[in-house]
Amino acid sequence: MSGVALVSDLAARLRAGWLLTRPVAPDTAAALAHRWAELPASARSPAQLLGRRTAGCEGTHGVFPRCNLACTPCYHGRDANRVRTDGTHTVAEVDRQMRYLRAVRGTDQHAQLIGGEVSLLDPDDHAAALQAMIRHGRKPLSMTHGDFDYEYLRRLAIGPDGQRRFRLLRFAGHFDSLMLGRRGIPRPRSEAELHPYRRAFVQMFELLRREHGVRSDLAHNMTVTPRNLPEVAEVVRGCMGMGFGMLSFQPAAYVGNRARWREDFHSVDIDAVWREIERGAGTRLPWRHLQMGDPRCNRSAYGVLAGARWTPLLDDRDPRDLRARDTFLDTLGGMNFERSLPVVATATARVVARHPRVLPLAVGWATRFVRRAGVRRLLTGRPRGLTFVVHAFIDADVVRPAWDALERGETADDPTVRGAQERLQACSYAMAHPEQGRLVPACVQHAVLDTEENLHLQRLLPVKQDGVTETQST
Repeated sequence: MSGVALVSDLAARLRAGWLLTRPVAPDTAAALAHRWAELPASARSPAQLLGRRTAGCEGTHGVFPRCNLACTPCYHGRDANRVRTDGTHTVAEVDRQMRYLRAVRGTDQHAQLIGGEVSLLDPDDHAAALQAMIRHGRKPLSMTHGDFDYEYLRRLAIGPDGQRRFRLLRFAGHFDSLMLGRRGIPRPRSEAELHPYRRAFVQMFELLRREHGVRSDLAHNMTVTPRNLPEVAEVVRGCMGMGFGMLSFQPAAYVGNRARWREDFHSVDIDAVWREIERGAGTRLPWRHLQMGDPRCNRSAYGVLAGARWTPLLDDRDPRDLRARDTFLDTLGGMNFERSLPVVATATARVVARHPRVLPLAVGWATRFVRRAGVRRLLTGRPRGLTFVVHAFIDADVVRPAWDALERGETADDPTVRGAQERLQACSYAMAHPEQGRLVPACVQHAVLDTEENLHLQRLLPVKQDGVTETQST
């Protein structure tokens, strides 16, 4: 190779390395700036993560609405189970939606493969959908009721050639006593009765790692109504030691199938659920210092569980920790820390070189965190991240007028509808509509758009039984 060719090759390698170790990809940086600019003024606080750490979570729609469990309540309309689960349709729709999300939201964003029940997909089709999401720069998470066997999980993770399809699988398992039809416990009488099923769900992924080296990141979801609110603390206590990385709770809203609205959901609000989570965790869970979207919709507490004790990453009452938060979000907020260690280390070094103040602030924060958590506990207590989350959806009869007014460019006079407009504008969970060239909040998808979409899917993918197309189903 000539000297000129060597220099050219070296320059190309250096450029590739420089691009690979960028703290934030340009398209992601642009998407973050755009998301921050479109937030309502009330949401642009120092605690806000949208537009600084992430553009928001994403979800699929119109892919596989059918489910084989019955829930009270259920956010899917009654037509959802009249649609056939079809792998070809799912993969094509996922690819189309993720391509659009990549174009408008940048790379390295979290996206949920969600609809009805994901395990009704053939494992190969499920894998193909996740691979499409990864190709478009998403971090996919499969939403499931968890009522499937290890063999399904193995076939999802391992191809017919015996090779791993994924190094990491993210799953969210939804378990609560409001769900009917689970194998082994079709009508649970309490949340505690579901603990063996929650544990078995986690153990499948532990076995997958031992046998095939596929790691997992697992979340636990639970719908909360007046009937099971007093049991939230028991669920927290039971699940903290099972291996979940997130415990997420959703106060029920009047969305979806009206036939399954059997309680006064308004008697349970985000504050009531949070109190029960704190009771189960046995400690105060700070949340106001880190906010995702609107506080009426989302509340999160980020921390580390070590030796059965949970410690927050930031002490919201310590101004030094709040300064560390501000510096992190200003300098490293949009960075993807899930890349390889050498890439992350190099990217971080580039940030520190430009912003030297990051280093002493980081050392100070780490020292305080270790002191709060306890050195011995961190060394011997098998520390791992654990996040507590509450997501509160908006009733459908409020979403529709709020969305209609936003579509007309109007601010509603009614304070309840106006509040819903603010929440929709600050929504942290979006779904893609490439044919319309826009994203919509998940509450709008479920409250306004799902009915028409499911009727279309019912015609496109009718359920078939014994070779006969089923046009009417309950």
